[in-house]
Amino acid sequence: MPWFDAGVNLLDRRFDAHEVVTRAVDAGVEKLCVITTHPNEWAAAEQLYSAFPQHICYTIGVHPHYAKVVREEDLRQLKIHAAKPGVVAIGECGLDFNRDFSPRPTQIAVFEAQLAIAKAMQLPVYLHERDAFDAQRHSLNKFISHIPGGIAHCFTGDSEQLIEYLAMDLYIGITGWACDEKRGEALRQAIPHIPLENIILETDAPYLFPKTLRPRKKNNEPAFLPHIGEKVSELMQLSPDKLRICSYANTCRLFSLMS
Repeated sequence: MPWFDAGVNLLDRRFDAHEVVTRAVDAGVEKLCVITTHPNEWAAAEQLYSAFPQHICYTIGVHPHYAKVVREEDLRQLKIHAAKPGVVAIGECGLDFNRDFSPRPTQIAVFEAQLAIAKAMQLPVYLHERDAFDAQRHSLNKFISHIPGGIAHCFTGDSEQLIEYLAMDLYIGITGWACDEKRGEALRQAIPHIPLENIILETDAPYLFPKTLRPRKKNNEPAFLPHIGEKVSELMQLSPDKLRICSYANTCRLFSLMS
């Protein structure tokens, strides 16, 4: 069974999509979930899926940074796009009180609107959270029992937050943050407590290049997911093959894809 990168910002202008997908497949990463964060990315993600249907699925959503640009028409279009082939989740959505690029009340309103769409469309949610855990939990608790699951994308929290997310039956997305012994210490301590049936691996490329990988590259890529998997498997004290199989199966289960 190959690797599945459950989070790639393939629409980033730093990427040539064809080259990135080719390098990923050559590295054994045969499936990629492309993240969208802004209404102006949804059509482009659909085109990517059409170009690489055997390798790509994608999300439809609005990142909290861009909540301030959302209008009612965008939410209507989001629901229309969510019904198209290749769409596997609503997001990247959530709350970011670290940078506050959008006003907090606006972030909450747009987040809950997307949760409502996930409920209506019966799609899982693809979650972002920074320095907003309590508020995010409050919003999620209004909808999570009516939504078919979700993923705490790029989880960087501690063991207590992990327990809260697991209680919501969420999958936990682990990135190259686990390879950072300084910034990632709380995460590294939490990782051994993630049940195998809840762990999912992702790169969040081009961000979060794994610090343990040499030589250092300018951008992170899906092709580097096997290295992240090796480091996470060390923390979990199991074989990389076991982690690869479980992560792949979990990702397919989350996104309702054939394994």
